[in-house]
Amino acid sequence: MRWSQTFVPTLKETPSEAEIASHKLLLRAGLIRKLTGGLYTFLPMGLRSLQKISQIIREEMDRAGGLEVLMPALQPPEIWKESGRYETASDVLFKAKDRSQREWVLGPTHEEVVTSLAASEISSYRQLPKNFYQIQTKFRDEIRPRFGLMRAREFIMKDAYSFDVSDEAAQRSYQSMFDAYVRIFDRCGLKALPVEADTGVIGGKFSHEFMVPAEVGENDVVYVETGEYAANVEKATSGLKSPLADQEAVEVSALSAVEKFATPGVKTIDALAKAPFNVPANHQIKTLVYVVEDKPVIFLLLGNDQLNEAKIAGVLGSNQFRPAEPAEINGWLGAYPGSLGAVGVDDIPVYADDFLKGGYDLTTGANENKFHIRNVSVERDIKVKAFADFRTVQAGEPCPITGKPLMVQSAIEVGHVFKLGSKYSEAMNASFLDETGKSNPCIMGCYGIGVTRTLQAIIEQCHDDHGIKWPVSVAPYAVCITPLGNKPESEVMKVAESLYSQLTEAGVDVMLDDRDERPGVKFKDSELVGFPIRVGIGDRSLANGEIEIKPRGGELSKVKVDDAVKHVLDWIKSQ
Repeated sequence: MRWSQTFVPTLKETPSEAEIASHKLLLRAGLIRKLTGGLYTFLPMGLRSLQKISQIIREEMDRAGGLEVLMPALQPPEIWKESGRYETASDVLFKAKDRSQREWVLGPTHEEVVTSLAASEISSYRQLPKNFYQIQTKFRDEIRPRFGLMRAREFIMKDAYSFDVSDEAAQRSYQSMFDAYVRIFDRCGLKALPVEADTGVIGGKFSHEFMVPAEVGENDVVYVETGEYAANVEKATSGLKSPLADQEAVEVSALSAVEKFATPGVKTIDALAKAPFNVPANHQIKTLVYVVEDKPVIFLLLGNDQLNEAKIAGVLGSNQFRPAEPAEINGWLGAYPGSLGAVGVDDIPVYADDFLKGGYDLTTGANENKFHIRNVSVERDIKVKAFADFRTVQAGEPCPITGKPLMVQSAIEVGHVFKLGSKYSEAMNASFLDETGKSNPCIMGCYGIGVTRTLQAIIEQCHDDHGIKWPVSVAPYAVCITPLGNKPESEVMKVAESLYSQLTEAGVDVMLDDRDERPGVKFKDSELVGFPIRVGIGDRSLANGEIEIKPRGGELSKVKVDDAVKHVLDWIKSQ
């Protein structure tokens, strides 16, 4: 491709809408342009990289036995009601009406569609296993689109869905997809960390996310540097022992009676830990009230711990929850946040973090404004419906496997694999007859890659102060030939044209910068757009029979003209 014949509208200044490095570079390098919030047009350079990522995905999905299909983006709401997600996923659904005022859904994902397909087409175990995949545009009603392609209203995604006869067979499909994802991100030049993850609104039994460490990531990954453990912070646990675990075993009858005491001006854990009260945070009970499926629920933690909301969904089996409003809490408990507790509460379910098991000599709110209760025994004084892990893991805590210090790193999610089980197949009657003629629900898996998000994640991970540093595999063009002059009859352009033809014939994607621009402009644009390797051709170097070759971010080398093509090809092969 000749620069003069394509469209690469590079920008010197960063548009005000861009907050993070990758978004800035997407715009400045002329890869995308904004239509409106969360909607972008892919320009030629951006589209080429997007297509290369998609091709890598296709090759690895085909290698893993996937069957490519293309499902409708426009979906009837009835199938979402059938699966039970019409309400639980309503906050992300784009809905539209046709001329007859019939409602439709613009698909944010395709579990319902593919399960409907399986229900109508699969009837026997002889037809299984099957794994259908597609690369398609998705739509989600983001409240606040931001960070460019990271959180957009319209995006491209690869989703795949496996159907198997048993849990054992489903595990094999899951592992095959997991391995394919490792290869995909490796081929894209991404350092993507597979971590244990929460299943979220999709549901299912088990999942892994593929996370790209980044300063601007919207998720936190908990891991050990040596690689034995990695999990999304929503799923992570640690080997930390409860501060209450060292309390001596005491008969309930020997414990001091609860005592209410005045705490004027105390509304926080920290305030109660200070004089004159001096109650350590790890001897306070933090009381949080949530609304779960329109009903109040109380969650208890040690005072210095933070509630992990994703774990609520895992324990209670519902994604429909929110923090209660102060007025709601006052109506239920007779006090406002800062004076809340669960002592004597019988009419609201109480869930407690595992760290509180067996705890005594604790302090909590009295459900009376400006008062607390001391000498609280969890076993004696609080009616706990269930104990579970509700806390958020902190950096420095010991790994649950190795005991090594855990690290916490922001990261970008680029892929997610789920073991769905029979959640959708049972709801939508996707079943098969086994060898005995018995009907069984298909065991499903779900596997997604954000294609547009992967593009931006690559830029977020692969850039410097000058611009993008594309991995060769996904670069719009691997080589940029930069002649210092553009007169057709000049020796510089003759050599440039010759190298351009030879590299193109060798199957290399080459950009020939034939613009009538100053060398400095060409070099800056080359670094901004991020071509993996640049070939510079000028009169001075040619006088010595040489040209200049510079990998992006590497050292400049002077190479004989006759050796240039081999030098470039060898470098590309080495990447």
